[in-house]
Amino acid sequence: MAAPSSARGKGTGAGSGPGRRSRRSGDGFGDGSGARNPRGADGSPSGRRLLAGVLLGLVAGAALTVVTRHLERAARAGGLVDWRRVEEIAIARLRRAPGALAPEQLAATEADYAAAMARVVPALEAHLGTSLPGVVDRVAVVDRAGWVRANTGAFASLVDRLEGGLLEQILPEGAGLGKAAMTIAERWVTTGQMGLLLGFMGQRVQGQYDLALLTAETEPGRLLFVEENIRNTAAVMDVPLGPFRTWIALHETTHAFEFEAHPWLRPYLAERLERQLSLFSEGTASMTRDAVRAVGAALRGDGRSDDQHWMERLMTDEQRRLFRETQAVMALLEGFGDHVMDAVGRDLVPGVERISAKFHGRREQRTSFERAMLRITGMDLKMEQYRRGETFVARIEELGGPVALRRLWDSPDTLPTADEIDNPAAWVRRMDLPRGEEPAAVGGMA
Repeated sequence: MAAPSSARGKGTGAGSGPGRRSRRSGDGFGDGSGARNPRGADGSPSGRRLLAGVLLGLVAGAALTVVTRHLERAARAGGLVDWRRVEEIAIARLRRAPGALAPEQLAATEADYAAAMARVVPALEAHLGTSLPGVVDRVAVVDRAGWVRANTGAFASLVDRLEGGLLEQILPEGAGLGKAAMTIAERWVTTGQMGLLLGFMGQRVQGQYDLALLTAETEPGRLLFVEENIRNTAAVMDVPLGPFRTWIALHETTHAFEFEAHPWLRPYLAERLERQLSLFSEGTASMTRDAVRAVGAALRGDGRSDDQHWMERLMTDEQRRLFRETQAVMALLEGFGDHVMDAVGRDLVPGVERISAKFHGRREQRTSFERAMLRITGMDLKMEQYRRGETFVARIEELGGPVALRRLWDSPDTLPTADEIDNPAAWVRRMDLPRGEEPAAVGGMA
């Protein structure tokens, strides 16, 4: 009886019979070790977690790739500046400026400017010996916001010439999420800075001969008068508004004469500007740190040591040569405008000496913030252009008479060089004009 009992034990013993091992070996754990397998084959809780982790990693990687590509496309498509936002920022800033005018108030002044132009144009034609057809028909009286809208397009056209090359340097194909995000952040910062700049300038510009050099080959320029600023400036200087309007109109119409009576001048400046922009675009990636240091120097007020403007320190030799050539022409344009404005204004504008003295004195009176902004933006160069250019023009007229003023505009070859702007007698000699006693070189104006 014992034997059968022993056989039953062997066949049915808990965990020791062949039937139990068979069931364990077929339950998916392979070696019969059960949950003791630390790796966990397919189907175990740890195996499922591993698989889920792999899948989540793949999904996250694919999502990151999609997001990166989307950001890169957004960064490229958005460009370097959001110009619509620039306008909004500048105009919002200008709304807080004193002396805002309603549209009907602006419209009411159009007759006053038409009357001023009817006097200015014949007087200029007589003084310069050149007719100025069509200028009177292209006059607009605008508020500060209108000036911003007119100039945003000009700024955008300049940046457009740089944008392709700069984006290739800043955000090359496949640059990654970090650089794409940084480009978008930089666009936000640059947009804000441009809005601040246009808002700053929009409170100071009195009038403008509006001519986009890079896009206006077939479009004539137009005269803009920023009535809000003209009224505010006349009040601050305590000069009569009517004569002051005429005086500003005289200056801007002289700029129209410079370009419209001499068709070679626009392409001459445009070609130099194109080359400067091209060279700048090619070298931007390597000058970031230098630019930061130079702007810091400009803010501290020491950006003009070694007889160089801070902008020149960022330039190659060729860029610097083009820059100085262009600055010489701009000094001539501004100086010629100031000189003619005062000369013709003697018979045209009542109290012109007082207006001129107060206006020029106002240019020298700047707050610390204004001086910093002028240095950073390079607008301090414009103030220098007025001084150097007017001194040059007055002296060559003294040496060579009215013929010298007309000779200035014969061709690119008769323009003064950067050195001649500070030495009028050298230009008179080069033009082989009759002259009196030659002065020493003009110093202290650089």
